[in-house]
Amino acid sequence: MREELEALVARFNAKAVEDPRIRTELEGIVRTVVLDLKDGTKFHFVLKDAHVDGILDGGVERPDVTIISDPATVRGLIAGEIGPFKAYATGKLKVKGDIEDLLRFRKFF
Repeated sequence: MREELEALVARFNAKAVEDPRIRTELEGIVRTVVLDLKDGTKFHFVLKDAHVDGILDGGVERPDVTIISDPATVRGLIAGEIGPFKAYATGKLKVKGDIEDLLRFRKFF
């Protein structure tokens, strides 16, 4: 799972460099995101000024956004086999956080 998440971060970072709209929208934004997998695994990352440094093991106290899902759904999201809104609507993906942050989350896919 770590390798897939690192590839997703690399794609996001490249997209943010290439797309001035994403850079402008995320400039000055700092958010800590936790990915809580139903198998007990947790990862987190920090989005800062339209860039993510990398995926870190474990959760953090008081994240800005928490994404709860199972590994298969996350892999499907990363591969583009399922969209984030469909996963959310079907209960395969739960997201806790501010609505504006939730809308920013779609930029990863």
